[in-house]
Amino acid sequence: MIDVPEAFVTTTVDREGDAGAAWLAELPDIAQTLLDRWACVPDGDVLHGGVGVIVPVRRPGGAPAVIKVSFPHPGNVHEPDAFAVWQGHGAVLLHDRADDHFAMLLERAHASTLDEVEDGDEVVAVAGRLARRLAVPAPPGLPRLRDEADAWEEELRKDAAELTHALPRRTLDAALATVRELGRCQPDTLIHGDLHARNILRADREPWLAVDPKGYVGDPAYDGGTLLKSRALTLLAADDLPKAIHRVLDLFAETAELDRVRVHRWAQFHAVRAAFHGRRHGFSIARGGPRLDWLTQLVDGLAELLT
Repeated sequence: MIDVPEAFVTTTVDREGDAGAAWLAELPDIAQTLLDRWACVPDGDVLHGGVGVIVPVRRPGGAPAVIKVSFPHPGNVHEPDAFAVWQGHGAVLLHDRADDHFAMLLERAHASTLDEVEDGDEVVAVAGRLARRLAVPAPPGLPRLRDEADAWEEELRKDAAELTHALPRRTLDAALATVRELGRCQPDTLIHGDLHARNILRADREPWLAVDPKGYVGDPAYDGGTLLKSRALTLLAADDLPKAIHRVLDLFAETAELDRVRVHRWAQFHAVRAAFHGRRHGFSIARGGPRLDWLTQLVDGLAELLT
């Protein structure tokens, strides 16, 4: 039986409540079922991300792999579909899947992430090059971001009306314009959907490989915003914050071979959504107190700088 990390137990119960606790109680048996199904043996300590555990294993013949088991949630449904399309090009290989358990047998990469690289330009350039490789024609059946546009607009208007905030009207209007002008007309291109440095791992087959995709279909420039949000705290140390922010987005656009204006607009949209989301739900690294207030002000400032 596997040992589920205590930190993962705590965060899962805090986020999912009784449903999370019930799933955690079943998780060791689920893992054993998958080990038996794929004839694998455990090969190291169980790791975890935000929504799932990673069990290092050896496949028949001794080849290293991992079994990933995620909490059953709609947002986790299409991860294996994305891996199946990419077939290891820029992302870890999918060896097998068990959709009944929200589980996959995957190529093993290293535990170190791109987020540990000190050179900020290298971080952004690697992410951009991977984004370009992952942007391929999408099959039917995956979630289209264009179908979210109406809900995005409704959400932004509702949040602006219901929440106390200091975002200028022009900042909100810019995000709404992005929804209208970019959100409703997007290409049938598979994108990662949550591309940031912690979702890019060192590997042996290639220097870097992507993990944890959402499997969205839409504008590849959308991922510029997810990358920038993950770099925001690091950028605070910059002597010229606006210059540093635009440097990240411009370099991402260049290496991903995308239109820089679209990248900037999607990043601004992401920042506005994050500013409102933080007010309603907090952030993963701060759910309340002075740190939440500080992070909210930071995201507000980011949204205004990008407008």
